[in-house]
Formats: sequence, C-alpha cells, structure tokens
Amino acid sequence: MEILFLCIIIFLFILAVFDLSVGVSNDAVNFLNSAIGSKAASFKRILIVASAGVFIGAAMSNGMMDIARHGIFRPEHFSFYDIMCIFMAVMVADIILLDIFNSIGMPTSTTVSMVFELLGATFVVSLIKMASDTTELGLNDLLNTEKALSVIIGIFLSVAIAFFFGTLVQFITRMLFSFNFRSKLKWKIGVFGGICATAIVYFLLIKGAKDLNFMTPEVKAWINNNTPATVGGCFVGFTLLMQMLHFLKVNVLKVIVLMGTFALAMAFAGNDLVNFIGIPLSGLASFQDYSANGFGDPDNFMMSSLNSSADTPLWFLVGAGIIMVVALASSKKAQKVAQTEIGLGSQNGGDEMFGSSKIARSLVRWTLALIARVRRATPKKLRRFFSRRFNVEDSILEDGAAFDLLRGAVNLVLAGALIALGTSLKLPLSTTFVTFMVAMGTSLSDRAWGRESAVFRITGVISVIGGWFLTAGAAFIGAGVIVFLMHLGGLWIMMALAVATIFIIIRSNRRFRAKSKAEQGDTLFQTILATQDSASIWPMFLTYLTDEHEKFLSYAKDTYGSISNAFLKEDVRTLAKTEKSLPLKKRELKSARRRETLCLRKLNRETAIEKSTWFYLGNNCCMSMLYSLYRINEICKEHVDNNFLPLPASHEEDFNEVRRRVGELFGESLGIITTRDTAVVNVIRRRCDETKDMISDIYHKLYDQIREGDSSAMTVLYVYLNMLQETQEIVSALRKFLRSFAKMCDKDYSGRR
Repeated sequence: MEILFLCIIIFLFILAVFDLSVGVSNDAVNFLNSAIGSKAASFKRILIVASAGVFIGAAMSNGMMDIARHGIFRPEHFSFYDIMCIFMAVMVADIILLDIFNSIGMPTSTTVSMVFELLGATFVVSLIKMASDTTELGLNDLLNTEKALSVIIGIFLSVAIAFFFGTLVQFITRMLFSFNFRSKLKWKIGVFGGICATAIVYFLLIKGAKDLNFMTPEVKAWINNNTPATVGGCFVGFTLLMQMLHFLKVNVLKVIVLMGTFALAMAFAGNDLVNFIGIPLSGLASFQDYSANGFGDPDNFMMSSLNSSADTPLWFLVGAGIIMVVALASSKKAQKVAQTEIGLGSQNGGDEMFGSSKIARSLVRWTLALIARVRRATPKKLRRFFSRRFNVEDSILEDGAAFDLLRGAVNLVLAGALIALGTSLKLPLSTTFVTFMVAMGTSLSDRAWGRESAVFRITGVISVIGGWFLTAGAAFIGAGVIVFLMHLGGLWIMMALAVATIFIIIRSNRRFRAKSKAEQGDTLFQTILATQDSASIWPMFLTYLTDEHEKFLSYAKDTYGSISNAFLKEDVRTLAKTEKSLPLKKRELKSARRRETLCLRKLNRETAIEKSTWFYLGNNCCMSMLYSLYRINEICKEHVDNNFLPLPASHEEDFNEVRRRVGELFGESLGIITTRDTAVVNVIRRRCDETKDMISDIYHKLYDQIREGDSSAMTVLYVYLNMLQETQEIVSALRKFLRSFAKMCDKDYSGRR
C-alpha cells in the first residue's frame, strides 16, 4: 500500500514540473507585458532580466506553503487518504485548466485556480465525511472558512482597485508629461525616476525580502523600524542617480521598466511558488508523517502535522527556479498570453481578437453620452488644456511598440506598489489580477480605447475577467468531481486519472504546436502594424492580402467540389463536416477583414482612398461566395440526410460539366492571385460569363422538365435547381472578385480590355 502512495507522491512531483512550466507560461504576462509592449529592450534581453528575477525569487523564497498545508482546510480532521485524494485532484485539475487557458491565449490566475481547487476538493470530501462520520463535524470544523473568504474577497476587490488606480495615476502622469514627454524630461525625469525606483525597492522589501527564508527576526525588525528612513534615503539617492543618467544620455524610462520587470518577476516567483509546488511538498510531508507514524492505516491516521509551518529544503526551491527559467525562456505559450494583454492595451490598432458584445456596445454608448455631457459642462480653456496634454498624435513610441515607455513604467511601478500595499495589509492579492487591470486602466486613461476599438477592447477585458471567474467555478467543480471519483474508486482510479492527465497534456501541446504553425502568417500582419514608413507598407499589405485571398479561394474550390461530390454520392458525413466548417470560415473571414482594414489605415491617405473601394468589394465577393456555399450545403445535407431520391443519371453529365468548369475557374483564379498577372484577368472573366450562360441554359431546360416531368423526382430536381442558381452566384461573385483584385494590383487595369 505504501508503494502505491509513494507512486502518487512521485506523480505529484511530476505534475508539479508540468504545473511550473504551464503556470509560468500563463503568469509570464505579469512581468513581461509592459517591457515587451513598450519595447524597452529586445525580447532576449527582457527574458534575461525576467529570468534572473524569477530564479532569485524562487531560490530565496520560503515557498509560503502554509496555504496548501492548512490555509483552506483543517488537517486534524482529515485522514492521510483524504489528503492524498484532495492533493491529487487539485494537481490534475490545475494542470488541465491552466493548459486550456494558455492554449487559447487567456491570462488567468494561478492563485485563483489553486485556492478554488483546494476549496472544491475539500468541500466534496467534507460532505462525504459529514455523511458517514459519527463525530458530528460541520463545515466550519472541516473548512478554514475565514482564510478562504479573505482570499476570495481580496481577489474580487483587487480587480476594481487596480483598474481605478491605474486610470487615475496614468491620468496624472500624462497630465504632467503629456504624450510628447521627451521635451519635459529635463528636470522632471530625476524626480519621476526617483519615485519609481524607490517604489520598486519598497516593493522588493515589503513583498519580497520580508518573507525570504534567510531573513532573521532581527533583520525584519530593523526593516520595520527603519522603513521611513530607508525609503527617504532611497528617494534622494535614486533621484540624483536618475538625473545624472539623463544628463549622460541614458534612457531613464527604459532603466525603470527593466527594474520593474526584475522586481515583479522576483516577487512572482517568491510568492506564487506555492501555487505550483505547495501541493506536492505538502503531500511529501504527509507521506513522511504517515510512513513514520501511520501504522499502515491511511483511512484513520489524521494529518495534524500539517498544522505546523513548512520548512522547504533549499534544493527544492533552486530546482523549481531552474524549471521556471527554462519554461519562461522556451515557452511559446508565454508569448501568446502576453500578446493578449498587449493587444488590449495597444495605443494603435491591433488585432481585435475578441470581437464585440452587447454589454460592450451598451457601455460604449453610455460612456459617449456621459463624455458629451461632461464636455459641454467643462470650460473651453480647460478643454483646450486637456486636449494639448492628451494629444495622441504626439505619441512617442519606440519602433514597433504598442505603447510608450512612460505607460510601461507606470504599469510596473503601480502594480508593484499595489501588491506591496496589499501584502502589508495581509490582503491576498492576485498578481495576475492586479497587473492586468492596472494595464487596462492606464490604457483607458491614455485614450487607447478609441471609438473604433473601444467595443473590442471592453469585450476583451470582460472576456478575460470572465475567464478568471470561469476558472474559479471550473476549478471548484472540476476538483470536486475528480476527488469524488478518487474517494469512491480508490487508488486505482487515482492511477487511471494520472495516465489520463498525461495523455491530455501531450495532446494539448500537440494541438498548440499545430495551431501555432497555422498562425505563423500573422507575423506579416504584426510587421505591417509596426512599420512607420507608409511607402513600404503597400507591398507588404498586398502580399498579406494575396495570401488571405489565396487561402479563401482554395477553401471555396475544395468545399464546392466536396459538397457537389457528396450530393452525387449521397455522402451525408462530408456534408455534416462541411456544415461545421462554414461558420468557422465565416469568423475567419470577418477576423481577416478587421486585420486587413487596420493595415489599410496604415497606408498614406491617397493610396488608402484609391484602394479601399476594391478592397471592400473583394471582401464582399468572398463573403458572397461563402453564403452561396452555405446555402448549397444546407439544401444538399437536408436532402441526403432524409434519404430522398438521388439525382437522376440523365442530369449527372450536365452537372459534372458545371462542376468541372467551376473547378477550372477557381484554379485559374488562384493562378492569377499567385502571379498577380492582370493581363489574363479579362480572359478568365469571359470564361466566367460563358459558364454563367451554360448554367443558365441548363437551368431553363431543367425548369421545363420540372414543369412537365415526373412528380417522383420533383424534390431532387428542386435541390438541383437551387444548386445551379447558387453556383451561378458563385461564378458571378468570382468574376467581380477578379476585377477588384486586378484593380488592387494595377490601378490602370480596365475591365474592357
């Protein structure tokens, strides 16, 4: 029996390695986004700074394991077997949840997931014990409700507090410096840098060094007694240093951003490490106690030993730090999660991946009405003052940056200060919640949420926040269900779930790699957005547009062929599969149109006006072809699914000729897109006209046959008739598309040639 429990402990540590990797990938957004978004340094240099902070924070941390040992439940009332079930359920649920969120690029809180997994698993085990135990234990006896409630309240409050102060502080900062901040740095930068650097040091002292394992009570007492003097001395020293660096032509804002990145990474590793290795270490301590004192009775040996504070060996912390650094440096998912927050806070347009929602549209509408009223009530002089200070046109961005260094510095310093304040007040704030909402508040204050992007940005924020609450619910329910199965099924269920977890992890990573390969084309889109020279944008935009059109026409060609073939062969499975793919393709088209519109805006005004007509016409033609494919598939699937009569053999020859010609038209059109040879466009357009005429002839013949023909074949002939009509619409849309594409490539093109 002990061997099986030992296997479980080993598996918990294996899962902890995965959890460290997955968790760091997700929480990397906490300390990477400001530096990456403001282009304070190269991505490699930012990773080096963050990795150093992560390793030092992990290696010097005491792990803060008490929340895993007795922060949620009261271990004296739980047996060793109960504890093993709880810990196993928490780790399995945590791995699956975090990997799902990482794969879709959504930041979530490791603190939230762990707390609610522990709460859910403990709650279910408590219900089982209350139903079977004769000691009349209640939930208050089994759950540490006060601690759990403080964690939950702290998480909820941190969202609103971080957003409010992010908006307020950035508003004041922008008032002082404006978007053209370089002209105002001569004497202000020293004081600003001194405040920021002092806040970062204070953050490290309060949030980091205070709980390090080498800190003695005497040192802690000295820090507490001399904090004001230390902070004052740091402010004077850093102010002079930053002013001197400015005179030496050093970009002080970049220094501040990198310092903030290091501090946040160090604090994250030092304080959130419990979220990753707290469970397996607590499990190991439980197993050691059981092996020494349990006498082979896991169901009755109570875990009172977990009430003591954890004493984490140094080599565990160093090993965890190494794993975290490797995960941070190598994870593609970390970059994807960071891109989500950076995109939502971008000063310029970005890929609005979340679309719009009714709530966001209503909020924007109400906000615009409120702003209009405030503007009318504000004196003209004050309005002009604000307009000068918040003139976005004066923005000074590093090459390819999503926002300026000033905002990046405020993001890091304010997030650190709020976390430090929460820690000093013993409020369990989530680093993910705080950093994300601060970033959203500063972006709002910077007018990054313009009328054309506000709906998408608000939808994104709601989606991310909703994802956090979804995490809480999913973590609670998931861990509860898993622990229920384990508690009833015994050790073999634990082993089976362990194997299933490994399989899920492997499959998830394979899917992510495949998805990443499919999204590599967006690199060109990001390059276009980052390019400032409008003259060099047009060739890249045309290449990007050509690639997107090529993808769609290939899809349309294959889909039309598969639908028509499935209709003839009565293949309902292919039609059902196509029915699922068409809505996905519609969303892809809409998303591509948003991205392409953003690229179009980057062109110089004359070129943008000239090309916009043909751009929108081409997109509309693609959407028209998609709708026709949808209607064809719908009627074909309904017909075949109901096992109605197939198309009579007398009509197959004509239909096959139509299919052949349509396929050739798509193929020739793809060739034009690839080569951009507008000289043959008119030839293909004439073939489109000929094909339309041929379809029209077949249509009229068929109409006459329906009017005079056999009533038994009426149903299938009506389907065939509709297919011909929609095919004609596809050919017509393709003809118009070719003209729009030719006009995009060659302004001198004439359809009359």
